[in-house]
Amino acid sequence: AVRLKHGAVLANNTAPLIAFTPCALSNTGSSWSQYASLRYVSFPVQTVFKSSKIIPVMIMGKILKGASYPWTQYIEAALITIGVAIFSIMSKSSDSDTTTELLGLLYMLSYITCDCFTSQWQDKIYTKYGRANVDPYQMMLGVNSSAICITTAGLIITNDFPKVFEFMGANPGVLWYNIITAITSASGQLFIYYTIKEFGPIVFTIIMTTRQMISICISSIVFAHPISAKALLGAILVFGVLFYQIRRKYLARNQRSGGGGGGGGGDQSKSSPTPVNKSLGKKKISDLPRLS
Repeated sequence: AVRLKHGAVLANNTAPLIAFTPCALSNTGSSWSQYASLRYVSFPVQTVFKSSKIIPVMIMGKILKGASYPWTQYIEAALITIGVAIFSIMSKSSDSDTTTELLGLLYMLSYITCDCFTSQWQDKIYTKYGRANVDPYQMMLGVNSSAICITTAGLIITNDFPKVFEFMGANPGVLWYNIITAITSASGQLFIYYTIKEFGPIVFTIIMTTRQMISICISSIVFAHPISAKALLGAILVFGVLFYQIRRKYLARNQRSGGGGGGGGGDQSKSSPTPVNKSLGKKKISDLPRLS
């Protein structure tokens, strides 16, 4: 895809491949930590951690890029976190009796840290090398090239390559599932990188946090699963905050447009009035054209 769009795989890339290695490493560490934690963390704790990524992403942005956010945005992030956690816990039940252990909490902390670092580092690449110079295809090439090297090295060090081939030999049909997963994953990455590029890591994190709640809502409608009153309260809280954010940004955009001299999509009725021909006042009434 990069060659078709840019004429070469690497020659026209503004950002070097090494620039993508940190976020590839954190992305791999995030996935590994999340899967490793499942044996040691209970369902409610998993849900709370997965729902609380917005504020850590904001903190990571402050650390990596020196970004600053208004206190209202922290409050909105906290309310979304609480609402999603309430909705998820009250809507689903755990199929296992896993208890929470200290090792599981450490894995979840590693998952949150790596996941927050990934999106903020990608946004840093867009900022450093120019958003117009790095498109989602180049981002995917850079991240996945480094990720392949990292995971291959991990399989060699842990001597897990024979287990992979043994599993695929015993289950030949798994190859098709891997191909389908690769296609859907690559398609999803294009949307992920485009969202981070155009709207930033905070908006992306809010989308990823609330999508599990939306999927539960769709599932309850399609399969007629009941949703408790407490879960509905959490959903109302989340969507209320999201609609408030949309309204606040809409009003702020209109205020900037209206205060900029009547340009750029503002209310045209507030623009400067049309100049009046002063010579008109010097003419007599009889000189004016009559209406027939």
